[in-house]
Amino acid sequence: MNAALVKALVGLGLVSVLVAWTGVTFARRKTLFSLLQLVGAGCLVVVVLTHVCEALHLLPWMRWGEPDSAGHYLDLSSAALGLTLLTAGYLLDRRQMHEAA
Repeated sequence: MNAALVKALVGLGLVSVLVAWTGVTFARRKTLFSLLQLVGAGCLVVVVLTHVCEALHLLPWMRWGEPDSAGHYLDLSSAALGLTLLTAGYLLDRRQMHEAA
């Protein structure tokens, strides 16, 4: 098994925990901010799955890992959107809870 696949599978495990946590949070609160966190975590799943596909050489037409390729831009845009939504949702959710208390 190559190192890239191991890293991607470890990332998949971590992101799966994150999705479960944000899913439970959304199921309990059903707020816009918890939904933002869940969508952000979903985007991070896309990032990890692109790395799994790259390591396994799946969908070679996406040209994983090459600059200016569809796979590169899918990975980059999903990472940027995922981190932005997850962070913003978390911070705004905490602020809302602090104001309610």
